[in-house]
Amino acid sequence: MDNRFVPASDPAIRYMGRIDFTDPGAPKIVFAGTMMTLRFVSTRISAVLCNHRFYNKMELGVLIDGREGKVCFDTDRQRFSLILAEGLDRAEHEVTLFKRQDATHYFDFFGFELDEDAELLPPLPRPDRRIECYGDSVSAGAVCEAVDHVASCDPDNTEGVYDNAYHAYPLITARNLGAEVNNIAQGGIAIFDGTGYYHMPDTIGMETAYNKVCYFPEECGYTDWDFSQYTPQTVIFAVGQNDQHREGGDPDINDPEYRRRWKDRYEDIIRDLRGHYPKAVFILLLTVLMHDPTWDRALDEIVSELGDGKILHFNFKRCGKATPGHPRLPEQYEMASELTAFISRLGDGIWDV
Repeated sequence: MDNRFVPASDPAIRYMGRIDFTDPGAPKIVFAGTMMTLRFVSTRISAVLCNHRFYNKMELGVLIDGREGKVCFDTDRQRFSLILAEGLDRAEHEVTLFKRQDATHYFDFFGFELDEDAELLPPLPRPDRRIECYGDSVSAGAVCEAVDHVASCDPDNTEGVYDNAYHAYPLITARNLGAEVNNIAQGGIAIFDGTGYYHMPDTIGMETAYNKVCYFPEECGYTDWDFSQYTPQTVIFAVGQNDQHREGGDPDINDPEYRRRWKDRYEDIIRDLRGHYPKAVFILLLTVLMHDPTWDRALDEIVSELGDGKILHFNFKRCGKATPGHPRLPEQYEMASELTAFISRLGDGIWDV
């Protein structure tokens, strides 16, 4: 059966997310929630990609005319064609391929394959509203589909099958507000290198990853992000949950010396982002995953010290109290509902910048 190949560089494909387009014909898809959408007339569609697996089972999310599903595969480090849908009516369709997981893997995306006589339709316009989120596993939707474990610890050996960034609160909030979102979220990440859980034992912190598009030293190295490629009007910064962990001794946010050092580095990152996004509203927060409320008080201090009226601290109603494990779908939607309401109360004017 002959195919029509639609290369990754074709303007009919609409992308969402922080993506490495150094090679327009093979962009690197790294962050959880990154999406590519195609509108077409064809009875089938496949994605052509080369996956780079680090750990966990491999799954990608797919929306077919608005219906969500997932596709599983085990092909690694070689180009292959992944069937997304077949047996479709020969009518207009829209397919979105999205990354469910964080840095368990990344992939090079080469394009889509359709029927030989397929028709391409113009992409829908991108939203005028733009959000960016910096966060950890909660923001990436880790283990959110383990709905039999609401308000309890995570099940053992999930291998990533319950991860789904589409149902993480930043993406839900963006959909609620009619916005697109770049989700710079990585499980286990803390502010400092050498703390947190990402890339153990030589952990990588947000201080290294926040301005990168690739941050896998053993694979694709470090690739700087060009901030001019995307300018959000609202920035969510949700880092701090993992910062209490360090090999060889846990940092204590109640220790004045450490607290000062942690706040200084946090503020450095916010100031740098403010330089790139001078008109954006910044929302600092921690999630409903259980944590010491001292970290929330430190965020209050950061807001006060920065002295910028458009840098705000938002507290969920059950911040730090709801669950010892990752928030499941109900908690993710709870957070998104509260955050949507908070952003809405700021007024439509925040988007007119």
